[in-house]
Amino acid sequence: MRSDMIPGAIFPDYELSDHTAKHRKLSELQGHQPMVLVLGRGAFCPKDRRQAEGPLQLHREMEVGYCGLVTITTDDIVRTNEFRSGVGAHWPFLYDPRRIVQKDLDIAEYTDPINKPMIPHVIVLEPELVIYKIYDGYRFFGRPTVEELRQDLRAVSKKCRPDWDITKPELKAQWKKGRKELFYPYGRSYVETLDDEG
Repeated sequence: MRSDMIPGAIFPDYELSDHTAKHRKLSELQGHQPMVLVLGRGAFCPKDRRQAEGPLQLHREMEVGYCGLVTITTDDIVRTNEFRSGVGAHWPFLYDPRRIVQKDLDIAEYTDPINKPMIPHVIVLEPELVIYKIYDGYRFFGRPTVEELRQDLRAVSKKCRPDWDITKPELKAQWKKGRKELFYPYGRSYVETLDDEG
């Protein structure tokens, strides 16, 4: 992994095609929420298929906890869809057969000259693509467990949500003043939409 990819750094805002062939930027997929980014070997790898079972379980919690999840592999669109459908995933899968991400991050798995995959990584991102934590998954037990991701998302959510503890008197006072942009999911864009609708 590139030496500048460390906690606190901004992760590159890659633009790739998703499983529906639509071009998507990571920042667009993330919005203003924490996000887990899985960089995988692809459909051929039994470790990746086994790993996907964890996020599959966690994804339902992530949706109600306002957190995103994205997977990127070096597969083509057909294998991407087979992989996504095969594990029963409902989050975006991006495909990168030209290996843009792999080359840019310097994560080519040189020990596999046949498939030429990326070295698997899981990156936990704060809003604005700020890196919170990076897991190197070349060895399976280097990959995060569901509980580790849950704890990471708790820490990131607590850090980025001003309304994490709504029992604080100052937050209650802000609510009474109509400062709803401080409360998720209201935020600025939501409040502006309500104002426009009357």
